[in-house]
Amino acid sequence: MQRFDLQLFADAGTLVNATGSYVNAYDGTRTDFTADSSMSTAMKTFYDTELLENARPELIHAQFARKQPLPAGRGKSVEWRKWNTLADAGQLTEGVIPTGQKFGQSAVTQTISQYGTYVSVSDQLELHAIDDVILGAAEELGASAGTTQDKLVRGVVIAGTNVQYCDKVAPDGTHTEVTSRAALDQTAVLTPDEVNKAVTTLKKLKAPKIQGKYVAIIHPSVAYDLRSSEGWIEAHKYAAATEIFEGEIGELHGVRFIETTEAKVLKDSTCPQGLAVYCTLFLGRDAYGMIDPEGGNFEMIIKDKGQVGGPLNQFSTLGYKFSSAAKILYEDRMVRVESCGRYSAEDTEN
Repeated sequence: MQRFDLQLFADAGTLVNATGSYVNAYDGTRTDFTADSSMSTAMKTFYDTELLENARPELIHAQFARKQPLPAGRGKSVEWRKWNTLADAGQLTEGVIPTGQKFGQSAVTQTISQYGTYVSVSDQLELHAIDDVILGAAEELGASAGTTQDKLVRGVVIAGTNVQYCDKVAPDGTHTEVTSRAALDQTAVLTPDEVNKAVTTLKKLKAPKIQGKYVAIIHPSVAYDLRSSEGWIEAHKYAAATEIFEGEIGELHGVRFIETTEAKVLKDSTCPQGLAVYCTLFLGRDAYGMIDPEGGNFEMIIKDKGQVGGPLNQFSTLGYKFSSAAKILYEDRMVRVESCGRYSAEDTEN
């Protein structure tokens, strides 16, 4: 008696991919995936790791967030808890028990949203390409996942309420205070003095530091003006003694600067006519939180030709998905400094 694999004769209606099995769309019968048509546990772990490793360089804003795990079965919101601060101690009176202070936690929650995308790879490309197409696609998907996640975090953080507008500086060095975004012009650039102002604000707000320093996320166009300033210390001059953050370029006035093209650039009706406005974020510790991308949040999904390739197994698919939730935890641990600069006329919004 001869045995035949009925999947060889399947059409689009008899071979519908479902959760854990194939489904026959005509009669509803299910067939388990065969061993050669799904990834092994080891391969899934490898590609999930590959996704995260290629996403990590893009997670500039995310690296300074307080990470919150995303356990299964906890609903569609994530919660961060923070302790209330205590007032200074009062003078004691001999023999008298003082009044104690209230101490506790407050909770901050945020609804979870899911994001994802995928690409299809034809069997001909997979067969004849010189390079490993699947691995190459996995690398690009990782970069896409990192950028997407980081922009979502940035979109939340950029809405902080502590804002500093850079002074306009005349050719003779005269400073004019700016009190709105629309009043900025190309002379209103980020200078060491503006950095010092932002640091002073964080200190007065008693914002805790990150590894002994504050951190600023800065756009390359803003860094152009700052790099030529006195007091600038290139990152490589102190790298031997201090861990370098992803994207770090140097230090000034006790602030470690992290450069990224994803630092927010505005160019809309709120900005000066025809000029881009740059948002540099000065941060203390745990100013905002996000779902931990290393806590099982990023998932790479690969379906081979036998699973999704149609009646003739003509393509495979690769994609990723992740859940996202971010929230400002402490408004008093961050300052957004807005400025224009040398490239404001040509830069676009991001």
